[in-house]
Amino acid sequence: MTDFTALTQHALQIHQTLLMEFGEPIWRNPLPAIDELVSTILSQNTNDINRDKAFDALRAKFPTWEAVRDAPEAQVIAAIRLAGLANQKGPRIQQVLKAITAERGSLDLTFLASKTPDEARAWLTKFKGVGPKTAAIVLCFSLNLPAFPVDTHVYRVSGRLGLRPEAMTVEDAHPFLERVFPPETYYAAHLNIIRLGREVCHARKPNCPACPVKKLCKFDNKTR
Repeated sequence: MTDFTALTQHALQIHQTLLMEFGEPIWRNPLPAIDELVSTILSQNTNDINRDKAFDALRAKFPTWEAVRDAPEAQVIAAIRLAGLANQKGPRIQQVLKAITAERGSLDLTFLASKTPDEARAWLTKFKGVGPKTAAIVLCFSLNLPAFPVDTHVYRVSGRLGLRPEAMTVEDAHPFLERVFPPETYYAAHLNIIRLGREVCHARKPNCPACPVKKLCKFDNKTR
């Protein structure tokens, strides 16, 4: 049985240490939920720079999301080429926009802010191409609903820090880490753990001596 009380104490120690090291993070100005949804689909298997360039190119080419939805597929693919996997992401974006329109009659997702996090997450993830990470990002950064997105950095670092069982899947890590961290810490903890993963806790050669949370890390202590 998981001792969530002990895990939460461990998580809060890590969170406070990272706040002292990195400060209170600010990601970017909040985007409307539909914009964040498209941006997050574009972010899959690419970096933030290429995601943003592809997003900006898409908005420059098409004045509205309705125009993106109804455009010839080849034009959407060409516009987002910088994000990589454009042949998959272009049709995926258009399919999601069409499915949302079919259900809601518009592409306005502000109604989700009045739902519970579980209701909003369930509504988003029923669309093909919208997984738990994408939904959590929309909830956390656009709708001000408590959610803890788990990307590759958060998944790797949380396993090394002993915040979740090592063999746990990415999908299961979302609800698990939401139970481990208090909701008021989700935003900052998510962003600071990503920063730790990018700058220090690399996948192949983690810089353990420079890690601000090395004393709290099961991975570092295990490799000594």
